[in-house]
Amino acid sequence: MSALTSTYDKRGYLTEDFRLFHLNDIGTQELAFHYHDFDKIIIFLSGSVTYLIEGRTYELQPYDIIFVNHNEIHRPLIDMAIPYERIIVYLSPRFLSAYQTDAYDLSLCFQKARTTHAHVLRMKHPAKRSLFQTMKRLEAASTDSGYAGPLFCQVLFLEFMIQLNRLFLNQKLDYPDTSSSDRRILAVMEYINQNLAETLDVDSLADRFHFSRYHLMRLFKQETGYTIGHYISSKRLLAARELLSTDLPVTEICFRCGFRNYSTFSRAYKAEFKESPRLTRSILERNL
Repeated sequence: MSALTSTYDKRGYLTEDFRLFHLNDIGTQELAFHYHDFDKIIIFLSGSVTYLIEGRTYELQPYDIIFVNHNEIHRPLIDMAIPYERIIVYLSPRFLSAYQTDAYDLSLCFQKARTTHAHVLRMKHPAKRSLFQTMKRLEAASTDSGYAGPLFCQVLFLEFMIQLNRLFLNQKLDYPDTSSSDRRILAVMEYINQNLAETLDVDSLADRFHFSRYHLMRLFKQETGYTIGHYISSKRLLAARELLSTDLPVTEICFRCGFRNYSTFSRAYKAEFKESPRLTRSILERNL
């Protein structure tokens, strides 16, 4: 596994509610660990790919469905000698939240992927045909310039999400095994994500999880590809960016995400996102 650069890259962009790509390539450029500020669904069709998501490793099989929540750090490991075919859907978390009611929530599949750490679902054979018929119609509609084309595409996308969640709820999907040679590291990552406002450093984590300081540092980097310090910092900044879309005061967001003073938070935020927290809030408010 290659070493991580000093920060994780934000990759991709999304200005619409959702966007669909069907890609089939060979010699794909090797990707470093990165994240998105949108949610992502990948339907793996062919190739030799291992997907790493938040410290978990998934060996993909054709027709696996991969869910990557916004701000989750991930990376595909691709055998570049074999054609890699997949369908990718980028979607705005706000788009799905607009269709949330007491009776249903179309983001359920993403929530379950995050809370159960089951980012890859494997379709049982009878489910494949109906879902992929819907996907083919959606793919065709994404380039349809006919009457009410964008609306028709949106309707088909909602159909796809409804169908996907029904498969999930009706247990028509399996959870493939994920590999990690030391589950204590997964426990460390989970603790970090659930306690961003607390004091988080190598010494306190090593003590809590019964590691020596240097063993934890070495094993964390070996298992995940990230250093503990960069992982904690990135997760705090990503959480802060998400909270900036709420009405919370910027200084309160700073402390909620584990920063002890605003100037440290502001400098780290600018270094990561190339803009100040207040500018991010201003942009988000204009886009509402």
